[in-house]
Amino acid sequence: MQCPYCNHKECKVMDSRHTDSKSIRRRRECEACKKRFTTYEKIETTPIMVIKKDNTREYFDGDKIKYGILKSCEKRPVSVEQIEEIVAFIENEINKYYISEIETEKIGEMVMDKLKDVDEVAYVRFASVYRQFKDINTFVTELKNILMERED
Repeated sequence: MQCPYCNHKECKVMDSRHTDSKSIRRRRECEACKKRFTTYEKIETTPIMVIKKDNTREYFDGDKIKYGILKSCEKRPVSVEQIEEIVAFIENEINKYYISEIETEKIGEMVMDKLKDVDEVAYVRFASVYRQFKDINTFVTELKNILMERED
């Protein structure tokens, strides 16, 4: 690793910490000028393309999932940590299968499966946008499904 201050080629790692599931923070010291600096190492993954409902494709973005979950959990007793755990779980599931493309339907179903366990109201909010409930009857049908699952 090259020192950003003196461009010396040798430095030593003073401390390493995991920052999230995909990166490591390293505190380094230059062996020549003795200045310290921080680097981040991130696991390189294959870019994943998301196939949208209209068959267009775009790069997978975990922040979009997080934003949708945040909106559905607004004013609900769901912590940011729980939301980040859901997003990390979904990203790990997608990366685990080494796929290069995934449909939005599969991602949406994964989100709903996790949200149902965390908060049922947030689940219904997410499902109403994701499944595009057309009228009150489809909304009531979804609520009945939740109540039947709860009884089982």
